[in-house]
Amino acid sequence: MLRFMDWSVVAMGCALVLASLGGRWWERTNVRKGAGSDHGRRFFWAWLPLLMGLGMIGTNVPRLLGAPYSVMMILDTLNLVLAITTLFLALRAGRHFLRTRGLRTLE
Repeated sequence: MLRFMDWSVVAMGCALVLASLGGRWWERTNVRKGAGSDHGRRFFWAWLPLLMGLGMIGTNVPRLLGAPYSVMMILDTLNLVLAITTLFLALRAGRHFLRTRGLRTLE
């Protein structure tokens, strides 16, 4: 039962990566049609699911495949860097979103 739950987390990570690729494709087709690109939303539609999905996959797959301890430690370090990058990008997108909201209310 535990193996099924672990593989379901990996499957959810794969689904998030596919959703990220779909979001990027959707945005590109809308920009080609003439719609403006909203940079705040672009992060959430494309990059956040990609980074979260890669983190979920990188966390569980080595353990499920029985990788050596050194490989698991390298992937855990990469997941930490990925988490810090995601936090940095989310804070940057949030700051951009709040800054544009604040300028609209002052008008």
